[in-house]
Amino acid sequence: METAKDRVKRAYDADQANPKKAVKLGDVPTRYELITPEWLSAILCKDARDAKVTGFELGPKNDGSSNRRRISITYNAAGSAAGLPSSVFCKAAESMGNRVILGPTGTAQGEVDFFGKVRSRLDIEAPVGLYGAFDPETFNYIVMMHDLTGKATFFDDHTTVLSRDQAEQMVRLLARLHARFYESADIGTPALPYLTWPDWWTRMMQVSPDFGTSCDRGFAAAESVLPARLFARAKEIWPLTTESVERHRKLPKTINHCDVHLKNWYVTNEGKMGLADWQIVTIGHWSRDLIYALSTSLTVENRRAWLDDLIRIYLDESASLGMPRTSFDEAMLLCRQQTMSALAFWTITLCPADGMPAMQPEGLTFEWLKRIGALMDDLDAVDSFS
Repeated sequence: METAKDRVKRAYDADQANPKKAVKLGDVPTRYELITPEWLSAILCKDARDAKVTGFELGPKNDGSSNRRRISITYNAAGSAAGLPSSVFCKAAESMGNRVILGPTGTAQGEVDFFGKVRSRLDIEAPVGLYGAFDPETFNYIVMMHDLTGKATFFDDHTTVLSRDQAEQMVRLLARLHARFYESADIGTPALPYLTWPDWWTRMMQVSPDFGTSCDRGFAAAESVLPARLFARAKEIWPLTTESVERHRKLPKTINHCDVHLKNWYVTNEGKMGLADWQIVTIGHWSRDLIYALSTSLTVENRRAWLDDLIRIYLDESASLGMPRTSFDEAMLLCRQQTMSALAFWTITLCPADGMPAMQPEGLTFEWLKRIGALMDDLDAVDSFS
C-alpha cells in the first residue's frame, strides 16, 4: 500500500526528472531557480499598466520546516513608476523532506489559505501576502509576502529578552486573533477550511509513524536541560501529549496559529509586536497558543515573574472582544495541560522523525526545551490531567 511518504517521493522524483519553469499565474515553481521574470510579472504587475519585471536576484537560502528566500526585483519604467515592491519574501517546499511535513498534513494548503482567506479579516500585525499556491498532485507550494526587511526585526536569536511591554503586546495580539474567530460559523466551511488540531495531529502521525518514538528520543536527549523531577516521569509524557491534543475535540474552538515560539515573532520599527509563519494554522482551543508563546518567548525568570499577570491580561482582553469570560483557575488548568504538545514540537525538532528535515539550530532547540521543561515542572503539568 502506497504511503503518504511514497506519494511525495514519487511526485518529487517526477519533478526532478522533468523540471518546468514557472511562467504564468497559477504555476508553482518546484525550486527557486525555476522562477522567471514572466511569472513575477504575472503576480506583481497585474494591476500596473505596462509594468514588467525585467530582472531579479535570489537571496541566501534559509531552510527549516520550509525553504525561505528573499527575492530582489527590478522593473521597467512603468513598474518603477507604479511603486511596486523592490523585494518579496517567499516560503516554499523545495526538498522532499519539506514536502513530507508540509504537503500531506495540509500545512502548505493552510498557509496559502491564510493569506488568501484569513489575513484580510484580522486586525493584527502580521505579514501581508501577495501570492500563494499549492499543488495537491506534487505537494509543492509557495507563498509570497511583502518583505519586512528594514521595517521590522525578527527575534532570530534565542538569547533575546523580551520586555514586559512586548510580552503584554504578545498576549493581546493572541486575544485579538482568537476572539475574531471564536466559535465562528465559518469554521469548517470554505471560508475557514482548516483541520482541527486533533485531526492535524492524527494526519502528522500517519505521515510520520515514528513521530512519538522520535519525541521520546528527543526527551531523553534533552535530559541536561530538563528538571530532574520532570525527566523522571518520561514514560508519562507521550501518552499525556496525545490526551492533551484530544481534549481539543470537546473544548470551544477558534483559529490557532499553533507555532507561536519566539522566532516567529517580530517587532516593527514603531515598536509593535507582530506574528509571522502561519503554516500550521488549525482549529482548536486558545490555551495551546497562549502557553506555547509564553513558555518559549520569555526567559525562565521573567516567565515566573509575569505568567499570572499575562494570563489575566489575555483573559481581560479576550473578554472585552466578545469571548466568554474564563476564570483564571480554569485558564491555568487548560494551559498546564497544553504544555505537552508544545514540548513535543521541540523534542521532535531535536530528534526528527524519519524523512523530516533539520528544522532549527540545536542551541535554540535546547533553550526552548529548557524553558518549556521549567514551566512544566513549575506548574506540575504532568499532574494536571487527574
